[in-house]
Amino acid sequence: MCSKVPYISKAVMKATGSDSFNLLVNNGVDAGQVIFHTHIHIIPRRARDCLWASESLKRHPLKLDQEALHLVNNIRQQLSFDDGFEDNKDHGTTLIGS
Repeated sequence: MCSKVPYISKAVMKATGSDSFNLLVNNGVDAGQVIFHTHIHIIPRRARDCLWASESLKRHPLKLDQEALHLVNNIRQQLSFDDGFEDNKDHGTTLIGS
């Protein structure tokens, strides 16, 4: 699926006259998923289109503090315990484990 993103996004940008795009995946009900198969949204963008209100907020650089490093280490630990991927034809490819 991801291998088609450059091809399709180029067509979307040409068709809409945009010069950029966002990729969006809603994974799970709490993330806004309403169609329960894996799919990618290609959202054409233009400068200052203010699609999301947060884009008008001043951005601050990320701080690599102890909390961030703790989170990184926890994610690395979870990845090291990963059993792999399960190819589920009915629900797309999902990561096993939690």
